[in-house]
Amino acid sequence: MNSPEAEPSDGSEGVLPVVAPQLRALRRRASLTLEAASRSAGLSPAHLSRLETGQRQPSLPMLLALARIYGTTVSELLGETVTDRDAVVRAADMEPTAAGGWTYFQAGAAGRGMQALRVQVPYGSQGDIVRVHAGEEWLYVLQGRLRLRLGDTTHRLAPGDSAHFDSLTPHRIAAQDPGGVELLFVHTLLQSPTATLCLGPTPGERP
Repeated sequence: MNSPEAEPSDGSEGVLPVVAPQLRALRRRASLTLEAASRSAGLSPAHLSRLETGQRQPSLPMLLALARIYGTTVSELLGETVTDRDAVVRAADMEPTAAGGWTYFQAGAAGRGMQALRVQVPYGSQGDIVRVHAGEEWLYVLQGRLRLRLGDTTHRLAPGDSAHFDSLTPHRIAAQDPGGVELLFVHTLLQSPTATLCLGPTPGERP
């Protein structure tokens, strides 16, 4: 079982120039020390420090984990400006962002209790990353076939299949076929940035 720190960063993934200062600013806004935030995210303080100084690029699972901890969204971590909270998100307004080999599109507005994404997961990308965190997740397979590991059980989902589970269950997502898989993905955010102080880190936690 690999930790998120073992993910390669060779510069081939999408360039995220504003992530570093945003990560630091949002951590401070949440009144979390580097040690407390890194512990909750399953990272070492040194690794989180490298993310905050731009020496490493975060993967999408890392961004999702940090968004939960800081009580925000991936959009805000990326410095994306949201002008309103319209109920409708038009396809033409969904800009793709690459992180850690995944490509995702924001499918919902910022400032909500849930975050909705359309995610493209290539074959062989991050399939060995196991995640454990507070909250709930729901996913729906649009194209391709998904291999979903929940605890000790592996599920294979085809287009039209969905899954809804407690995120404290260790879980792993991977494309089953070389063509990759495309998902609709919804997860809950921690409502307060200080909620992580009450939850505390889960032993062996992975984002």
